[in-house]
Amino acid sequence: MKPFHPADYLSGLNIDVMRFGLEAITALLDSAGRPQNDFPAVLIGGTNGKGSTAVMLAAMLRQAGLRVGLYTSPHLVDVRERIVVNGVKIPRRELEKLLAEIRDLAREPITYFECLTAAAFLYFSRRRVDLAVLEVGLGGRLDATNVCRPLVSVITNIALEHTAWLGKTLADIACEKAGIIKEGGICLTAARQPKVLDVIEKTCRNRQAALFRLGDDFKIRRHPDGSVSYTGRLRKIGPLTVPLSGRHQAQNLALALAAVEVLEEKGYRIGAAAIARGLAKTRWPARLETLLSCPLFLLDGAHNPAGIATLCRTLRKDFSGRRLILIFSALADKNYRGMLDRIGPLAGFIFLPPLATGRAVAPGTLAAYAQTRGYPASVTAGVAEAVERALARAGARDVICACGSLYLAGEIKHLFPDRAGCGKTPAVGKKTRR
Repeated sequence: MKPFHPADYLSGLNIDVMRFGLEAITALLDSAGRPQNDFPAVLIGGTNGKGSTAVMLAAMLRQAGLRVGLYTSPHLVDVRERIVVNGVKIPRRELEKLLAEIRDLAREPITYFECLTAAAFLYFSRRRVDLAVLEVGLGGRLDATNVCRPLVSVITNIALEHTAWLGKTLADIACEKAGIIKEGGICLTAARQPKVLDVIEKTCRNRQAALFRLGDDFKIRRHPDGSVSYTGRLRKIGPLTVPLSGRHQAQNLALALAAVEVLEEKGYRIGAAAIARGLAKTRWPARLETLLSCPLFLLDGAHNPAGIATLCRTLRKDFSGRRLILIFSALADKNYRGMLDRIGPLAGFIFLPPLATGRAVAPGTLAAYAQTRGYPASVTAGVAEAVERALARAGARDVICACGSLYLAGEIKHLFPDRAGCGKTPAVGKKTRR
């Protein structure tokens, strides 16, 4: 029998393959003893803000003394980032053992995401987590995470994305996202569009699920100093410091706090002190993350037009009057034209590097589109060269921002193993990998 190499096995599953359907993951988990039923969970779906909401919620629960599993995707640098218990990535040896076990249990081909989802469920079961916070991968109804039965389902927001898989209209996409709402369950949402809310409300009625909406059932209020106050069904709390950069993060915090209230109603003791401590300890890379302070270098994971529009509002609000130098890449299945049309007019110059994935748009294609729109742009040989050229071009008052793809964010994070301050330089020139 050939020796088992976990990295080769995982990479052989092909990260770029997506499958809609629960048959394979259900069969695999049945063979594993249905570990997804061994712990309660919060399931978080939506278009943008899923990971931010998940990480804030997990941090607050952890500070309440709970053993908390956190499953997110994609990773930026290390696949173990996806599977975390109490803030610690799954040990490498533990993941390797789980991959070997999953390979032996699988009776039919599985995808990369299905494999890691099964690994997360097995790990959380064996670590006896008190609660797991799970981020939906794609869609909701047929996503591998949706085999669990959550205590509460969260839908952050809904915008056009993955239209080849989820549908061409907001209502179609909302139907897929609303698939995480369970019979007799509870749903929290920050969605606002009438067509989207119609779908969510109808789904909740049909499944006899309770629905609580941001702005109606719970609220968040910003203060001039940047802090926020929360008014929910059970408590008022504030002022609180939003731990992640960007005005939109207040909305994600409101959802996390509303989830805390649901869990408290179900008997979990969390409290205001744990909330404050958890927020103080929240960290989440590539969400308006500052990599350098001089010149200011921001890294953001926005990778669809709605996310880019949110980023643009922050850039206009907080960095008005400063020249923007952009590093941009995107995947071919994303609306890269829509993204460029939103942020291109803000950019003084755009660098377009290739990405180390077959799913990426060719930089030449991006450059050709930028030229038709009048956006000054240049193709680079790689991400490291794009960073070098952006730093060389930037003055002390300029802002560099990299966005468009989490693959791009991952490659840039390889160049910045630690956040650097003014006067420090990234590890450019080193080979990046994913």
